[in-house]
Amino acid sequence: MSDELYPAVIAPLVSKRAHETLVKVKKFVDEECIPADTIYHEQVSHDPSKRWASVPPIIEELKVKAKKLGLWNMFLHAHYKEGPGFTNVEYGLMAEQLGRCLVASEAVNCAAPDTGNMEVFAKYANEEQKREWLVPLLEGRIRSAFCMTERFTASSDATNIQLSMRREGNEYVLNGRKWWASGAGDPRCKVWLVMGKTDASNPDRYRQQSVIIVPAHHPGSKVIRPTQIFGYDDAPHGHCEIEFTNCRVPAKNIVLGEGRGFEIIQGRLGPGRIHHCMRSIGAAEEALRYILARVTSPERRTFGKVLADHATVKAFIADARIDIDAGRLLVLQAAHAIDVSSAKDAQGLISSAKIYVPSMALRVIDRAIQLHGAGGVSQDFPLAYSYANQRTLRIADGPDEVHRDQLGRRELKRAERTTALLKAQSAEVERLRKQHNIAAKI
Repeated sequence: MSDELYPAVIAPLVSKRAHETLVKVKKFVDEECIPADTIYHEQVSHDPSKRWASVPPIIEELKVKAKKLGLWNMFLHAHYKEGPGFTNVEYGLMAEQLGRCLVASEAVNCAAPDTGNMEVFAKYANEEQKREWLVPLLEGRIRSAFCMTERFTASSDATNIQLSMRREGNEYVLNGRKWWASGAGDPRCKVWLVMGKTDASNPDRYRQQSVIIVPAHHPGSKVIRPTQIFGYDDAPHGHCEIEFTNCRVPAKNIVLGEGRGFEIIQGRLGPGRIHHCMRSIGAAEEALRYILARVTSPERRTFGKVLADHATVKAFIADARIDIDAGRLLVLQAAHAIDVSSAKDAQGLISSAKIYVPSMALRVIDRAIQLHGAGGVSQDFPLAYSYANQRTLRIADGPDEVHRDQLGRRELKRAERTTALLKAQSAEVERLRKQHNIAAKI
């Protein structure tokens, strides 16, 4: 695709308004967000007592600029009255640009986990819950966390979750532990969406779970620690382990009703996986830009040649271009399938994208690191941090193995029909052999 904003083949799917917004998003990322990335990291306090208590000022400055440009909440699909009216394809292209650096998604109020949580509120919450939590999230006044994954069970199967949500009168009592609650370390985080079991004995394993709204740091809850990704703690955002001990939450905070938790998380994760994948495309494109600048630098010469003159380097670049373009089309195909039908009907394409794209991005970023030598793994370039972020996506929102299993089962459903077709074709071959007096091959 090189420097075009999107492949020409999908141009009919992009409205004039979406195109104009995409142009503004790219300009905002190029001119404001990428330079701010370095400042953001430098403004994060190294004092342990302050590291989780303050937010780098530059992010709030970027938010003001983004709002003035009309770049706000683009992720919320056109069928939500609270959203700006873009399709998944259109926002997917914007997410690619946002994925080129750390701060861009938050600057336009399109950062995970808030995007998924806002979609939960918009799709499933009642009007009172929306007023209390969705409105301030949409305005960017607060942030949120999603608490599903658990440390002491295989969370790749969400039916395994153990956190107990027991009804007592007008309250639910929560007991258990969650971890990898991204965003829970942020001082602006005011609400957690927590998934637990309200009916562990239900014979339908997918009706045992519910989702409840818990105000952050509610009595009976305790943030144990932030977990790290390859040594990065992502302060002040954080990925936290949280313990619930007889945490009493009003029953009115249940979302949609008891036993609807699995339905809610599937509705949340489908579009979110596509958002992640498009940001991964952006991260890979940015890594390729670093490659191009590095290998054409006249100061970078090995064995009498500029790096770009080596055949191996050109092969790296060609493979990166192919990988990125293939990934982009796969994700856009999935996004379009959600737009014209639903995330459930697009599940196969979503799984394909979720399997392919993070691994593809890692390959491209790894090539960029290799071509930058020792500098590639240092803090002098954003490549190591980008690699660490992308590596989590092979686990987050369902590990590769789960998506491969689902995709394989989906393909196997075609086996009976395919076998019947092959038999019919073989029979036709035999008929044609007899018709043309050709002896059957042994």
